[in-house]
Amino acid sequence: MSGASKKLVVFGGSGFLGSRICQAAVTRGWDVTSISRSGQPTWTSVSSSANPPAWSHRVSWERADIFRPPQWTPLLANADYVVHSMGILLEADYKGLVSGRDSPLAALRRNFSPRRTPNPLDPESTLTANPPTEASQLTYENMNRDSAILLAKEAAKERVKVFGYISAAGGAPVLPGRYITTKREAEDIIAREFTVMRNVFFRPAFMYDSSRAFTVPLAVATSASSAAAKFLPGFVKDFMGSAAVKPLPADTVAEAVVEGLSEASVRGPVEVEQLEELANKGWRKSML
Repeated sequence: MSGASKKLVVFGGSGFLGSRICQAAVTRGWDVTSISRSGQPTWTSVSSSANPPAWSHRVSWERADIFRPPQWTPLLANADYVVHSMGILLEADYKGLVSGRDSPLAALRRNFSPRRTPNPLDPESTLTANPPTEASQLTYENMNRDSAILLAKEAAKERVKVFGYISAAGGAPVLPGRYITTKREAEDIIAREFTVMRNVFFRPAFMYDSSRAFTVPLAVATSASSAAAKFLPGFVKDFMGSAAVKPLPADTVAEAVVEGLSEASVRGPVEVEQLEELANKGWRKSML
């Protein structure tokens, strides 16, 4: 199969990592569709310029709600690869906190309390009948886990060959445990329920880029902590989560995702070391 004949659909393609996955794919000549609520990215939030880059004109930027499948299932037709690049770090409604509608205590209680959500595999699930419509309704369960399972279910119906899920290397001391447990639950359920696809779970740690200036010093700090973590006991590294894992440039992760999708031997969890290997392999191919 030639590179030009491959079709990729990226859910969350307007985001920090998702937009870079789109860029890496169109560079290979792939047919790329991004699906998000916003459609095209707000370029100042994902790049150093307010103007759309040249490569962006080769992407079909579609608007749809992940929890409303009729809006986007037709776009999966004939797709070779589907990627879920969506999720949340915190559940707090920051606008509500700033305006005084919500208290810090209430926000903390939401973040650290377990949530019950409809099972997206249940044919009678209310998840798509009553989808979240406000930021305060977004939870680790419905964004990090259930939306991925819902997408995988529809991708399997469309006989998509490969499903990619952007997971994470681990949690962090400042994040509720549900951040990473919901991602691991998504991996487990997708791997178990949708064996007709080659499922790949990309697990980056902290990602950075010079276009987001604040991420660079954080990456330096995380690099130092990950280096020090080599000499710490296992239980301490488990507590540190992603802070004990080497950070990667967002472009590196994006290239690794695209290479991992196209490499038939890649399946299951892909940790940081393998992400670097895949990215380097992809870049070497582009130089030939």
